[in-house]
Formats: sequence, structure tokens, C-alpha cells
Amino acid sequence: MKQYDVVIIGAGAAGLMCAISAGSRGQSVLVVEHARKVGRKILMSGGGRCNFTNMYTEPSNFLSQNPHFCKSALSQYTQWDFIDMVARHQIPYHEKTLGQLFCDNSSKDIVQCLLTECYQYDVEIQTQCQASEIEQKGSHFALKTNGKPVECGALVIATGGLSIPSMGPHGFGYQLAEQFGLEVLPTSAALVPFVMSTRWQKQFVELAGSSLDITAQSGDGLFREAMLFTHKGLSGPAILQVSSYWQPGQSVTLDLAPTTELASWFLLQKQEQPKTRLKTLLGQYFSRRMVPIIAQHWLKAEDKLDTVMAEIPNKVLEELGHRLNYLELYPETTEGYKTAEVTLGGLNTDVLSSKTMMVKSIPGLFFIGEVVDVTGHLGGYNFQWAWSSGWVAGQNT
Repeated sequence: MKQYDVVIIGAGAAGLMCAISAGSRGQSVLVVEHARKVGRKILMSGGGRCNFTNMYTEPSNFLSQNPHFCKSALSQYTQWDFIDMVARHQIPYHEKTLGQLFCDNSSKDIVQCLLTECYQYDVEIQTQCQASEIEQKGSHFALKTNGKPVECGALVIATGGLSIPSMGPHGFGYQLAEQFGLEVLPTSAALVPFVMSTRWQKQFVELAGSSLDITAQSGDGLFREAMLFTHKGLSGPAILQVSSYWQPGQSVTLDLAPTTELASWFLLQKQEQPKTRLKTLLGQYFSRRMVPIIAQHWLKAEDKLDTVMAEIPNKVLEELGHRLNYLELYPETTEGYKTAEVTLGGLNTDVLSSKTMMVKSIPGLFFIGEVVDVTGHLGGYNFQWAWSSGWVAGQNT
């Protein structure tokens, strides 16, 4: 039977970072990955350029039943630590917006960086390898990798969540948690597009592919970014962000002109430009294609588009402005795990030490990354959680 100090199940961002961290301490490490390639989510992220972290990472950028849990890991291994690693490997990168850092060339650079670090510490990585028959035996753990028995002193679960199920294995980490008697909180798709009603889709089909700078709010989530019209409903950064806070049946409030209080602005324009048509003024905020559709379906004012401002009553202008600044929509559902970037919920953090990521009641058993109930905002935060939680676990195996 082959023995290791550490066995890590999952060769994604968290698993590979954990391997580097444990390996740097001189431990013998085996990483088991069911897929043919390691880091598949890294490779596909950011349009193939990997938004690998965010310069402004703070605990407030994460959702969890215990909002304080992530603080320790994020402070032990910060965004600057990972940026240093990227720089050390001479990977060119740039800031896109809002502190989001992307590779200049390809997300393959990040995967190669992680693999180079792993090989430096003699980490063994087995791909197309299934872990099974996992059990605790005294102070060790026993499992089979492709049917071959293995023992380890520390076992790290880095299997990811339920997002993008084609990457599988679907929910394996949660099954292991329940096998060991650990609580798994309800999960749902997060950072995911909204699906609107069939009627809504027909009304806005012509706008598919169009985007608009907005503020979106649902529950405690409030985000100012772009919104994208799709054939199914709404997407874009602002919508993905707020989807993590939305619950079925709830509304989403959109401000379609976040820089302007439109009710007052319309009244001012009526005074200063009384002969200007309403559609001309709307054209300062919306594209020519958007104006008639928004006027018809959201403002119910398509008959006023060609009316000059002087002929529109003040009360009507105030109502139109208010609707554009406080548009309330009711999504039918989301696109689900198939297109979700991450999973909300997961292993209850109450069972873990925030300082080590180890299960309090089972010495040597660790859970890291997306499988844990810590979910970041869009913009590199979920990768940073993977790096931080993986590093911390590796330092304590």
C-alpha cells in the first residue's frame, strides 16, 4: 500500500495551491483528479484569460452563513501573495476593471505556473483517476485511487461545487462530507444569468446582445455594472452579481440611468429644450434600437416618443423618470448550474477551523475551495478564495 503525507482530491485551483503549500513544507503529496486535465475551470475562466484574483479583495466580497469565516484564510494568503507568484513566473497580466486581474496571453499560463510549483516540490499528480472507498482508519485515512489502495495522514477535499456539471463529479465533495457526518447547507446556482418569462423574451428578443450600464439590486446585493440582454432574459456582470442574492419569487430592481435622477432631469429638459422630442432625450441614455422597445414595454409610453417635451405633463415626466430609475422585474428562474460560475452554500463552515480549514471533529480531514460555504462576488474573488483556503490547508496538513 502506497503512503503519502497528504492526498488531495481535486486538481483545480484550490487543490493545486494546497499541493504547493504542503509540498513546500517537505510533505509527500498526491493529487487525484478524475478528468484528463488539471485546472479545467482555470482554463475556461475569463474567456480563456483567467481573472485570477482581484486587487481589492476583502471579506465583504464573500457570501457565507458565517461572514467572518473567510477572514483568517484571506489574511494568511492574500491577493498580493498570489500576484507575487504570478510575477515570479513572469506571467504578463493587466487590470481590466474594478481591480480584476487577467492574463495578457492565456489562462494556460496560470495552470503552468501552478504545475511548475508542484513539480518543484515533487508533488505527484494523477489524472483520470477516481478516488473511492474513502474511510478513516485511526489517525490515518485509507482510500483507493483507480482501485489501488492508498493511505495518508491528511486528506484534503477540493472537489468544487455543482456549477458547470459537465466538469463533474457532480456533488462528490458534499457526498463525502455527509459520509463523515458533516452538515451541508442548501446549495444553489450563483453568478448566473436570469431567465425571464416567455412573454418577456418575445418582447425583448430584438435587444439580445445589447448591453447597458445599470445598477441592479435584490436583497442585500447592490451592484453597478453592465447588463446584457439575452435570448432567455438578462445577463452581464451586474445581473450575475445580484443573482447570488436573489431568491425565487423575489424582484430585482434596476436603475437604467444610475448617474441621473431622471424625474428631475426630464423637468429640467422641458424648461431648457421644450421643443425637443422625448425619444431624442431618451437617446442620450439608450441606443436607438433600445428606445422604442423600452418605451413600449417598460414605460408604456410608446405613443409619446414623438411628442415634444413642452406637451408632456410634468406628472407624466416624473412617472417616466421614476420607472427608469426604479424598474422592478421578476425573473422566472435562473439558467441553473449549467451556466453558473459558482455554487452558493455547501459545507457548513461551523464544522471547520477558519485558521486551518481542518474539520474540528476529524483531525487530518480538510475541505477547501468551492465545496465550502464561501462564495465570492464576480471578479476574481472565487479564485482568491481557492488560493487562500488551499494555501492555509497545505500549511496545516
